[in-house]
Formats: sequence, C-alpha cells, structure tokens
Amino acid sequence: MRINITSVMVDDQSKAREFYTEKLGFRIKHDVEVGEGAFWLTLVSPENPGGTELLLEPLGHPAAKTFQQALYGDGIPLTQFAVDDVQAEFDRLSGLGVRFTMEPTTIEGSTLAVFDDTCGNLIQIIEQKA
Repeated sequence: MRINITSVMVDDQSKAREFYTEKLGFRIKHDVEVGEGAFWLTLVSPENPGGTELLLEPLGHPAAKTFQQALYGDGIPLTQFAVDDVQAEFDRLSGLGVRFTMEPTTIEGSTLAVFDDTCGNLIQIIEQKA
C-alpha cells in the first residue's frame, strides 16, 4: 500500500493554484473542472514528479471550514513538507512575500518553520537531521 494523493483544503482554488505553483514551486499534474467552478487540481513536487500528489481541495463539506478555521486559530499546521534546508526556504519564500508565523526553529535535531498559505492554512516545513 502506498500514499497516492493527500489533500489540503483551500478556501479558494484559484488563489491556491497560484500560491502553490508560483511561490512554493509545485507543478500541476491534473487540472480538470468537475463542475460549479471546482477542479480536480493536483500538484507534484518537481523533485519527484511521479510521487505523491497534493490535491488542492475546495471546502465543500460544511465541517471542513470549521475544522480549517479551528486549526488555523490554534496555530496548528494542517500538513508538513520536507525541505533540504529550512533557512534557505525561509529566506526564499520570505523574499517572495510569504508570511511566516514561526521562523526557523531547531527542535530535537530537526529545524522547522511555519507559514500561511493564504488559503486558510498554516503549513510547516521541516529539515530533518540525520
């Protein structure tokens, strides 16, 4: 069994498409309209184009927005992305105007930081030390 797709609930798919591709550098794998302005919109890492897809999923279920707002309000990241160098990504993304809620911090041998994806979520990046 393998993880094929994981999702991030977003409050605006168009804004999310722009942020996740132009700021974070992910590439679109699937972008198919599924009705009522919603899309099956998946992204992949350019470092692993055949790997796990990230679905930018609209907040369709009534509980989704409440869940998203609760996590955000409590400062809890929705998901985590691995990077080789948190400080370098922090510098790169900050230069692109990405707002961080936690600057690079080393905890138990790993360095992490948290940013706002502009679509209702906090996202954590992590550099794991060997």
